[in-house]
Amino acid sequence: MLSLDKVFNAQTVLKNIVRETKLVRAYGIAPECELYLKPENLQITGSFKVRGSAYKIAMLTDEEKRRGVIACSAGNHAQGVALAATKNGIRSLICLPDSAPISKVEATKGYGAEVCLVEGCYDDAYKKALELKDSEGYTFVHPFDDENVIAGQGTIALEIINDLDNIDAIVVPIGGGGLISGIAYTVKQIRPSIKVYGVQVAGAPSMYNSVKDGEIECLSAVSTIADGIAVKKPGENTYALVKEYVDEIALVTDDEVSSAILALIEKQKMIAEGAGATSVAAVMFDKFDLKGKRVVAVVSGGNIDVTSLSRVIDRGLLKSGRSSSLLIELIDKPGQLKDISRIIADCGGNVTGVHYEKGDTESVNGCFLRIEMETRDFEHVNLITKTLRDEGFKLV
Repeated sequence: MLSLDKVFNAQTVLKNIVRETKLVRAYGIAPECELYLKPENLQITGSFKVRGSAYKIAMLTDEEKRRGVIACSAGNHAQGVALAATKNGIRSLICLPDSAPISKVEATKGYGAEVCLVEGCYDDAYKKALELKDSEGYTFVHPFDDENVIAGQGTIALEIINDLDNIDAIVVPIGGGGLISGIAYTVKQIRPSIKVYGVQVAGAPSMYNSVKDGEIECLSAVSTIADGIAVKKPGENTYALVKEYVDEIALVTDDEVSSAILALIEKQKMIAEGAGATSVAAVMFDKFDLKGKRVVAVVSGGNIDVTSLSRVIDRGLLKSGRSSSLLIELIDKPGQLKDISRIIADCGGNVTGVHYEKGDTESVNGCFLRIEMETRDFEHVNLITKTLRDEGFKLV
């Protein structure tokens, strides 16, 4: 059974395995509250997952260790299991969905594990891992629905409480629910006054839907940039713990997550993956009543694929009004581009792209000009568009 003693035991066992990540005060991200970040993206393996998997493996019997371990993961749990198994001299086989970022697949191999890529998402990799567990005799290390794994994740709560006084709320990403279960259970045993809020992405709201409807539900599909929490179905243990100990769950969009990733890069010089930035996105976009509160957002991981990062930054720039595009219908004659560029420059904008397009315009001599530009925010975009219209240009 999960107990506070087990969480404290996990802290002792993990002392020489995991890194104690100190809270970081965040400025300029959520000005209406006093925000601190728990940077588990700086954890060994780049994610909190190593805590739960390492404690689970440490609790195995000698016979279970001899047979080796198997796990399934979107990437971060895989690395945690691989590292913990290798440190204990145990063979590990990891089933990953074939959609997992290449960086996570290679990192898992780098920590000493064998990798089995499975077509589909996390839940398909989970089924394959169970098949191999039965046929090959491995010990299965569940990524979230296991009391030892949950206890390992609960050590994050112990560090947060030890690091900061007078906390009003802790905001935590939710995938299968192991992280928030460990944190919420531990917090409510020690400081029940602290609110624990969970965050899922709109494209994978399995725990949100299950708690809302009062029973565990399985999504037919998931779609989100936050691949680390793209889970179709929460666990039985985690569902029960979340229902009992978590105060509220909210959803964020992929665009909001992208904005949070961008804000962490710019304001904190901190890289977070999509799953890790959901907690910050919830604070930034006022998903909970946090005005004037002392808040800790758990940044659960930083293993974002470099090729994905550039796309996420582009989305973040668009979402925050830092990048915008205008389509202007013109009469095709000399000097038009010069006038448009002058207006944008006078308003403080920076043109980054110009595309001339023929199309179905009202005039035979008409054309379209697509302008891409860097701007400060949406208010700045509105100023530029209003000025262009006042100068007689037709914006489509």
